[in-house]
Amino acid sequence: MPTPSITAAPSPAALWLGYAGLLPFVAGAAWAWIAPTAGGPAGGALLLAYAAAIVSFLGGIHWGLALRDPLAREGQLLWGVTPSLVAWGALLVPARAGLAACAAALIACYLVDRRLYAREGLAAWLTLRWRLTAIAGLSCLVGAAAG
Repeated sequence: MPTPSITAAPSPAALWLGYAGLLPFVAGAAWAWIAPTAGGPAGGALLLAYAAAIVSFLGGIHWGLALRDPLAREGQLLWGVTPSLVAWGALLVPARAGLAACAAALIACYLVDRRLYAREGLAAWLTLRWRLTAIAGLSCLVGAAAG
């Protein structure tokens, strides 16, 4: 059985999972405004935890792609850990600042990925990546503004 190509456009499953992954972003931003200090963790803190996990995940993609290429650039590996370090730092500051940092990291990841995806033959994924990035980043900024 041939190995499926990752250069193809996102599958319906990838689309559904990608968009479903936005639910915690949108819900967290809404919760930050509706009930910023209601019982349990504040919406901003919940949103920040999820945003940091996703930012870290985006860095991991670079390591996955680098594993396919024995001559992977050291810069790609270095960038692969950078989002995780930014996300960790975002968890160490107040939620408002951490959410702003995650929004910036999401945009930075997209900008780096635009170049990488084109080089790796993954340009068909960029439309989905932009949509996810835009909504996730905006949700982080909305959550930060609530704080």
